[in-house]
Amino acid sequence: MTDSPASLSFATLPLPPATLENLQRLGYDAMTPIQAASLPLALAGHDLIAQAKTGSGKTAAFALALLANLNPRRFAVQSLVLCPTRELADQVTQEVRRLARAEDHIKVLTLCGGATMRPQLASLEHGAHIVVGTPGRIMDHLERGSLNLEALNTLVLDEADRMLDMGFFDDIATVARQCPAQRQTLLFSATYPEGIAKISAAFMRQPKEVKLLAPHAATKIRQLFFEVAESERLHAVSLLLNHYRPVSTLAFCNTKAQCRDLVQVLRAQGFSALDLHGDLDQRDRDQVLVRFANRSLSVLVATDIAARGLDITQLEAVINVDVTPDPATHTHRIGRTGRVDAEGWAFTLASMDEMGAVGRIEQAGGFTSEWKPLKDLAPASAEPLQPPMQTLQIVGGRKEKIRPGDVLGALTKDLGFAGTQIGKINVNEFSTYVAVERSIAAQVLRKLSAGKVKGRSVKLRLLES
Repeated sequence: MTDSPASLSFATLPLPPATLENLQRLGYDAMTPIQAASLPLALAGHDLIAQAKTGSGKTAAFALALLANLNPRRFAVQSLVLCPTRELADQVTQEVRRLARAEDHIKVLTLCGGATMRPQLASLEHGAHIVVGTPGRIMDHLERGSLNLEALNTLVLDEADRMLDMGFFDDIATVARQCPAQRQTLLFSATYPEGIAKISAAFMRQPKEVKLLAPHAATKIRQLFFEVAESERLHAVSLLLNHYRPVSTLAFCNTKAQCRDLVQVLRAQGFSALDLHGDLDQRDRDQVLVRFANRSLSVLVATDIAARGLDITQLEAVINVDVTPDPATHTHRIGRTGRVDAEGWAFTLASMDEMGAVGRIEQAGGFTSEWKPLKDLAPASAEPLQPPMQTLQIVGGRKEKIRPGDVLGALTKDLGFAGTQIGKINVNEFSTYVAVERSIAAQVLRKLSAGKVKGRSVKLRLLES
């Protein structure tokens, strides 16, 4: 097709001539790495878990596979693509339509919350080959009986990690159970959180895995050491935060008392900080972790015991407020940042009394530590460091049958906020937490207090720290 390497030519794939011509017309000269890795497997009928960043060409990777499975003469829903947001669903629909031009009369339908039901019901009555939608709205149509999946042969989960972040695991499970067992399932995700393995085990058949990510390199985590006097240790944390301005920081202390002292110092200086310790009950612990994971808390201060099992993506920095005497614990601490293909900072504050422990860490890790003086740390901005999001707590959760899609719909469809302004939505047993951009938090609180979720008025509050 072009002078690209033969292995990256679409002509090497078992695709009809009309599809290859259409790809050439659309400017698809050669396969991207994710397309080259996943399309041969998907076209051979395998279930697939593909890990690749947004913008890597994944939409064409699954669209060509589902179109290959399609029988245009059978006017029934044969493919379903689940997306986390309406904006992504619209983009996917446009791309699938462009790629489907090789065949006449392939109908692609978008079913998302934030749009009125009546036109969607009318479109479904006329039938469709491919449906692209958000989990909550797809479930609504399945409950109404307006969407029939008996003819489905391909289920696609696009940006699965984002759907899991938004609390859609149960919705995905409900939809998957209503799809025929003999189907192909294609899952695309930028990261690989724990929920992906759960989906794979429950709803996929011996999936092949494709990961197009650079191997984890030691250089992804930049370690810096600072010598401190005991009296300046806690203040040094705020110097680091103001200088480097990480969005999310996990600060490790060796004792609960040190955790509490550090949080007091940071909050007195205007930072959004909370501590995680063994004295918290499960509900308070869950709330702290929700707020840190959804980026509405700048600093989480914890002991090693309290942080056990903690898996937070997008963690820009780790600060060892105290040096751990155990080199393996140090490695475990700093490994919380620099995940997948992200870069991260690891800062260690050490007094003269802790130099022996630093030496053991160097020896175990096979590196020479890089030291910087505290006096080099100057504020990078006059603006106080604030987290990008704020969390709203809604009274009511799974007990009241609230779903993430209900909250998202209330905010986008009913109140007119953009889906891009809404972050993670966590539905617990009795409470629902939704992260929104800091700039609109007060407005969301006011409007949602006067509005409704799932047809009911709700009580809510803005969580401050």
